[in-house]
Amino acid sequence: MIRIPIARFARTSLLAFALAVPVALAPIASSPAHAQFGFGRIVYDPTNYAQNVLTAARTLEQINNQITSLQNEAQMLINQARNLASLPYSALQQLQQNVQRTQQLLGQAQNIAFEVGQIDQAFEQQYGQISLSATDQQLIADARTRWGNTVGGLQDAMRVQAGVVGNIDTNRAEMATLVGQSQNASGALQATQAGNQLLALQSQQLSDLVALLSANGRSEALIEAERATAAEQGRVQRERFLTPGSGYQPGNAQMFGSGN
Repeated sequence: MIRIPIARFARTSLLAFALAVPVALAPIASSPAHAQFGFGRIVYDPTNYAQNVLTAARTLEQINNQITSLQNEAQMLINQARNLASLPYSALQQLQQNVQRTQQLLGQAQNIAFEVGQIDQAFEQQYGQISLSATDQQLIADARTRWGNTVGGLQDAMRVQAGVVGNIDTNRAEMATLVGQSQNASGALQATQAGNQLLALQSQQLSDLVALLSANGRSEALIEAERATAAEQGRVQRERFLTPGSGYQPGNAQMFGSGN
């Protein structure tokens, strides 16, 4: 990198050269039209000397301008290098791990998964219309299955909640690191990359929120579905109880033994 002491050295050297050149070239550049004086063969011409000094000063000014221009160009290249420098920190792996952990919890949903086809099949078999011809044992088994789905949905929702809460500490640490990286960025690229990673962190937190709402909504839907099906089952059982049967059929009665 070009530094100021070089410019000072150039000024000193050129000034000394400018002062020495007129003395050495005086016999050649002297003009008889001007006053000249000297000793022996050495002739001093003040006018020629002044012109040489002025020329040296202009040359020195040009060199100083070139040095300043080179310094500005060097600083511009340094700034460009800083703006192109990549951020030395990446939170992508940790954010992906958080998202994967939440996805695993959603994938471990009990009995009824987060899958449209499986949900339709389960509701058709377990939460549909109650058949009047179903036996009491079948009604009890279906009710137990629906109760198990409801309890499993509540447990799944609590597990997702625990996973999301567990991600809070990790997200807090990542946010503090990324904010520090953004504030200490040496160039535009590093600041932009830090901002992008902060946006990725926000997206991961939003995905956790969506997962939490989905798990809670699933558990509430199972509760309401079980409640609705239980009401339908109660209606069917009441109808079966109130349906008149064959009635009383008279028959022979025998009391106190068969011989008397």
